[in-house]
Amino acid sequence: MKESLESLAEPLIRTRLELLYNNLSQTQPDYTQLSKESDQYFQNIRQALPEQLNQILFLYEDTQLSMQTLLEREIYLQGFRDALQLMNELHINSF
Repeated sequence: MKESLESLAEPLIRTRLELLYNNLSQTQPDYTQLSKESDQYFQNIRQALPEQLNQILFLYEDTQLSMQTLLEREIYLQGFRDALQLMNELHINSF
């Protein structure tokens, strides 16, 4: 049951995270600036590397993005679990 619930929640989590990132990039100029700087630094690294190391850089970037995706998902799920637990505790304590 746990696996099916999490697999059902996965598209919802992904959509919610995309909305959060879009909102962040539209409302937080600091985030937008840091994101642009990060992209530029990464492009500078890519251009400075010899061609044979670009594949390694690609694999590194792909691995980092996969790790970030897993981390975001876990953080989101943990926040949801925490909210449910708090609601449960508040409900128990209100009686």
